[in-house]
Amino acid sequence: MPGQPEKVLPDVRRLSRTRYLRWGFTLLLLLATGYFLDLAVLWRELAQFSLLALLAAMVVSVAQVVLSAWRWRYTARRLGLVLPMVVAVREYYLATFLNQVLPGGVMGDVNRAWRHSLDSGERLASAHAVMIERMSGQLVMIAVALSLGVWLVWYRYGMLEALSEYGERALLLLAGLTATVVLVTSIWQRAKDYVHTLRRDLRKALLEWPAVGVQLVSSAGVVASYLAVFSLLALGAGYWSDPHMALVLTSLCSLLLLVMAIPVTVAGWGVREGAAALLWPMAGMPAEQGVALSVGYGLAVLLSSLPGVLFVFTRRQSNE
Repeated sequence: MPGQPEKVLPDVRRLSRTRYLRWGFTLLLLLATGYFLDLAVLWRELAQFSLLALLAAMVVSVAQVVLSAWRWRYTARRLGLVLPMVVAVREYYLATFLNQVLPGGVMGDVNRAWRHSLDSGERLASAHAVMIERMSGQLVMIAVALSLGVWLVWYRYGMLEALSEYGERALLLLAGLTATVVLVTSIWQRAKDYVHTLRRDLRKALLEWPAVGVQLVSSAGVVASYLAVFSLLALGAGYWSDPHMALVLTSLCSLLLLVMAIPVTVAGWGVREGAAALLWPMAGMPAEQGVALSVGYGLAVLLSSLPGVLFVFTRRQSNE
């Protein structure tokens, strides 16, 4: 139709502007973080990472992709969709790679849902399979990060001192969460038909037994693999002086994982390093150590996602 090109072109331009803004914001955050660090110390921290630890972290990342792909396949099957394991692994690698190189960290998952819908013929169910699979992981990640974060605050400051020092920020956070709940409730009321379908799929793939147990266990395994990548890098760099320090580092890294989920930069770069520069001194450790560990994690995940390049131009066939 004559009017379509005019409609599509502004959308493309808007998406392009958003992409450039996120790349720019990522670079700005990295530069701002580097400005407040001793770059010579940061380089020495980065030089401590061993090649063996990096390779081990990449192997763990491979297992992470396979387990995540299995979780997606299980979720899809609960919704009545066909998804062979080989195809799920291939598509998850592609999605992981795209999430690493495209702004926002979700475009790979959008592409994964879209490609699956082409074969299944079920656009909404395919989108819900990806969304619920990711939601399962996010819920477990939030639970782990909050649990370890509370322990870290208790250990480092004492709960009463922390509450008195950060009580105002906690109230602001609570107000923000309340506003979010109100907004979500409002949207929920305006989209009852869709919400009914989503609620049905959530019940099938996430909330009913045995789905809830399978999702929790598989997601716990995925989150454990994230933390294992951090742990291997920290071990190789000599940061683990004793088991107690290992628990402190694991707690800090779990908070980094939570911050990375904010989709404002490319693959969490910048946000993750900025958070590390703030969190490590709060735990009595140098900011450069946290940033180096954050950079090492980002590089390990990026390198382990490179097999996804092989599948960029492949046709997805669910009957293979």
